[in-house]
Amino acid sequence: MEDSVKVMLEESYIETVQEALNSGHSSMDAHKEGVVAAAMLLASMTGVEDDEARSQVASLQFRPDMAA
Repeated sequence: MEDSVKVMLEESYIETVQEALNSGHSSMDAHKEGVVAAAMLLASMTGVEDDEARSQVASLQFRPDMAA
């Protein structure tokens, strides 16, 4: 995966996690929402299936504390 794509996915993840945490969601729920948002972005950019996109995003090991 290209570095530019990783940066976009990380930004999507962080933005979504911040929004979820600010709305009172737990870190785990915020993390899940962040992974889904980043996976949806990846799927739309590359055309990969949703499950594959989620797997690829999970392999990047983003964590909610990145949004702090």
